[in-house]
Amino acid sequence: MIGLDTNVLVRYLTQDDPGQAAITNRLVEERLTSRNPGFVTSIVLVEVIWVLETCYQQPKNAIQNVVNALLTTKQLMIDEADLVYLALKRFSTGNADFSDALITVICESRGCTSTVSFDKKARSVGMIDINDAGKSGGKS
Repeated sequence: MIGLDTNVLVRYLTQDDPGQAAITNRLVEERLTSRNPGFVTSIVLVEVIWVLETCYQQPKNAIQNVVNALLTTKQLMIDEADLVYLALKRFSTGNADFSDALITVICESRGCTSTVSFDKKARSVGMIDINDAGKSGGKS
């Protein structure tokens, strides 16, 4: 297994640098396999999404398609793919960032009764206002 950094995935997805894209294409399409996959950490996935949103102005539906494609690419192993799927579902119906959705589902999977934030948008993916922490005694 080969770990992949954010810039490698961005080059593969955007094909914006012909030289680097050719190298990543060979890696992903010729060297990586289901038996010898590229490993994508959840941190890299969050960074890739951030780059696509901020630097490439990709809309939410395009981001959802990219994440789905990465999750189903046989040459890639996505860290905690089951949690990424759950986060993607929340991201698709909420108005928070994908990272907020992923943070929430990871915290839930680790036994947290709630995840607190000052970010009002994060409530749409399951976080609660920090001022409400401990008031309900559980998930909101």
